[in-house]
Amino acid sequence: MIMRPGHRLVFFLIVALFCYDLSPVAAQSCTTLGQTPTTAFPVCGTTTFQQNNVPICSTNDLFVPGCDDGALYANKNPFWYKFHCYVSGTLGFVINPTNPNDDYDWQLYDVTGLDPNQVFTNRNIIVTANWAGTYGPTGASAAGVNFIQCASNPAANAPTFAQMPNLIAGHDYILLVSHFTDSQSGYGLSFGGGTAVITDPLAPHLKEADPDCDGTVITIKLNKDMRCNSLSGSEFSLLPAAATVTGVSAPACNTGFDLQELTITLSNPLPPGSYQLVINNGSDGNTLLDNCGNAIPQGEHVNFQYTVPQPIFADSVGTPGCAPTEVRVYFPKKIICSTVAADGSDFVVTGPSPVTVTGIQADCTNGETNMVTVRFSGPIYVGGIYTLTLKAGVDGSTIVDECGLELPVHSRTFTTADTVSANFTYSTVLDCRKNTLTFTHDGAHQVNSWNWSLNNSPISTTRQFTTQVSASSTSTVTLAVSNGVCTDQVTRTIVMDNEVIASFIIPDIICPEDALTITNTSTGLIDNWRWNFEPTGSSTVRDPAPFRFPQTNREAYYNVKLVATNNTLGCSDSMRKKVRVLSNCFIAVPTAFTPNGDGLNDYLYPNDAFKADNLEFSVYNRWGQQVFHTRDWTRKWDGRVNGVMQSSGVYVWYLSYTHRDTGEKVFQKGTTTLIR
Repeated sequence: MIMRPGHRLVFFLIVALFCYDLSPVAAQSCTTLGQTPTTAFPVCGTTTFQQNNVPICSTNDLFVPGCDDGALYANKNPFWYKFHCYVSGTLGFVINPTNPNDDYDWQLYDVTGLDPNQVFTNRNIIVTANWAGTYGPTGASAAGVNFIQCASNPAANAPTFAQMPNLIAGHDYILLVSHFTDSQSGYGLSFGGGTAVITDPLAPHLKEADPDCDGTVITIKLNKDMRCNSLSGSEFSLLPAAATVTGVSAPACNTGFDLQELTITLSNPLPPGSYQLVINNGSDGNTLLDNCGNAIPQGEHVNFQYTVPQPIFADSVGTPGCAPTEVRVYFPKKIICSTVAADGSDFVVTGPSPVTVTGIQADCTNGETNMVTVRFSGPIYVGGIYTLTLKAGVDGSTIVDECGLELPVHSRTFTTADTVSANFTYSTVLDCRKNTLTFTHDGAHQVNSWNWSLNNSPISTTRQFTTQVSASSTSTVTLAVSNGVCTDQVTRTIVMDNEVIASFIIPDIICPEDALTITNTSTGLIDNWRWNFEPTGSSTVRDPAPFRFPQTNREAYYNVKLVATNNTLGCSDSMRKKVRVLSNCFIAVPTAFTPNGDGLNDYLYPNDAFKADNLEFSVYNRWGQQVFHTRDWTRKWDGRVNGVMQSSGVYVWYLSYTHRDTGEKVFQKGTTTLIR
């Protein structure tokens, strides 16, 4: 039901006068065939529907995409239409009210594989719709708007036609036509103008005939849906005429408009033999018609055999999956569900490993089924041939079939597969830069499929493969195996760390009185170390003790070299670093400097401030303006400010720092002469 914006005043007036009463539309359920999704009219693309009367009813609110306008959308005074798309394309249709001042709305759903009642709950299956309040014809056409028109005031003259939707071949659709106007005046519905094919191309035929146990009832199956209103009950006969048809019923016609199965009742039981069930025109002048009006050909027949019922044996046991906890047992005809012991005592299983039956599940229709599921206490892990025996249960009898006959004690076999393991082994041949790895699976338990991945990339489908990886790497290897039934997957991380990589850490600068400390950061499989401290000496230990360089009272540079070796593999690597040894570490600022670019005394900075932490150095001119500032002792003033050379003269400097060794906080100030 939709509350149109233009009708709000009337709506509030009704509530004020009758607030104690329920709306008759909201209170009245839809019981007429065709007014619910499950009883929808079947559509043939060539069909024109004429609804002369629309019973007043409503049951559910509806979701309309994009219409958050506060209007109440519902299946008010509905009829539903169902159809299947056989060729993809566009769908066109017209709803033409008998009364031109009536307001009809519609909404189309894709219900492929779904319960039709999901139109009330599933918001993702709406294809298109039109809920305009405008009177007159509505539908889908090439000139329609490409959006869903929401509820509107009739005076707004909102568009009533939507753009033709695209249908998908193989999909099922259902169309709601809702009569918003509170009258029972009807409408016409016709399909056309689109390119989709919704006409079933399959010609109608008889499919099979199946007599019951005593030969007095025959169930007839058809190859497609047929119209219920084309069944008169006088269409069928038998050859040879061992009995006459006394009655025909189609339960599906009690809740819908079409049927695919019906039963005929005979005047007497059939003698055993071969028969033909023949269809001819009935008293209504036709055989059975499909939804497009196509008739099953006159004189068409299906053959069937009637034999006196004999005890049946189970047809087969369904192929079990991996480590099954149950198997399905199939029967050639229906069995009585009430004769199957729920505890599973009608069955016993023997085989390569113990199996205990703990129960039965049967999906029964009218108390009968042709398949039961036998459940076990746990999975069967051991592969092999197992025997399932049907026997008398706790009630003292075996299962009874639909003809009232007990099944004889008998056995059927089924085969299970071994469970599998994807665990694998690998061997390694080490080398200096790349290692060779061979991965192997044992192939146990009939494994016949291998899928190897290295670092998430497929690499092999054989039981064994060889590859190379970096001698310094971490790789992820995954193996998925199968024996056609059971599968398993294992992932392992392979770490290779044998590559010899020489590496160490030393300070770039040290004071002459300080010992050099070396931190060895080499990696890989190393069994030999050779250090060379030019020019002072050498060492063959992994971590040499700290040592001092000769004090020469002048700045010097020394080389430290490491050669790391794996003698077994014949692999080695080396690293060389240079250390700067200062002439001294006495922190002082020169009293003069000559920034003339001759390479001598060109800069002003705290000399040898290597051990000055939290350093701050500032220079000011004679007017107290700061001309230089730094917190890095290696950053030097070149006598310029913003690229402009400063004049000769005396400059004041300030220096503060914390001595690294003593922790003493030092503050100094002084003057320096800039000489040009």
